[in-house]
Amino acid sequence: MTIDLAPPLPPALYVVATPIGNLGDITLRALEVLRGVDRIACEDTRHSRPLLQHHGIGTPLFAVHQHNELASATRIVEALQQGERIALISDAGTPGISDPGAVVVAAVQAAGLAVVPIPGPSALACARSASGLPPGPVTVVGFLPAKAAARRKALAGLAAMPGALVFYEAPHRVVEAATDMAALLGGGRACLVARELTKRFETLHRLPLGEAAAWLQANPDRQRGEFVLVVDPAAAQAADTGAADALLRVLLEELPPNQAARLAAKASGIERQRLYRRALELKPER
Repeated sequence: MTIDLAPPLPPALYVVATPIGNLGDITLRALEVLRGVDRIACEDTRHSRPLLQHHGIGTPLFAVHQHNELASATRIVEALQQGERIALISDAGTPGISDPGAVVVAAVQAAGLAVVPIPGPSALACARSASGLPPGPVTVVGFLPAKAAARRKALAGLAAMPGALVFYEAPHRVVEAATDMAALLGGGRACLVARELTKRFETLHRLPLGEAAAWLQANPDRQRGEFVLVVDPAAAQAADTGAADALLRVLLEELPPNQAARLAAKASGIERQRLYRRALELKPER
């Protein structure tokens, strides 16, 4: 009987995306690579080991995190030059976006060595795909500064940026961040609050940015887990005004202004109070 074995992987740095929550989201190619390399560089060995054990992978691990990434990059380059095959993973998702990895990749490329991306789960792609936004430019901000003054300064610089904005946020800062976003980016801009993506308590809620902090505060469970916030482009509100007016006119034929504004706000992402004022202007005379 002949058993077909996969050919050995060539020496390279393999940048491997791993699940952001649901272990079933790992790709077959990722599993093949993680089994086939000599070592795996991971953000936290304690975090990554259960994933590998779940899939029966015993490849040795070593830590590469934000505090040792520069020194680790040098060691990885030396190992690759000696013919090793190394996989790079983060705690979750695709390395090098908002997790460690970019320094290592840049060092390997600078040394003229091969870098092979193994695509897969990404919180950015996951949230963007569920945002309902049309194709267009997207600025990936990642995590905002933790301190209020620095966070507000960063947001002020983003207010005029074209396209959508994507933020990552921790549970203990998400209400403060949402409050500052509404104040500095504009409360009428629509926002998708994506919480615990691919996990048991995954939540996707689209609403005007000006209402996000109150919605989060209305239920303590809404402030748990890891967050991705996708904020609509600044121009989207102006572009949607005509369509919102048309929707309001139809709704006002059957509903009072407050109900019409509430439904139109959900459909358009425009601030409800603004639509209520507009509904009062558009309300047909009886």
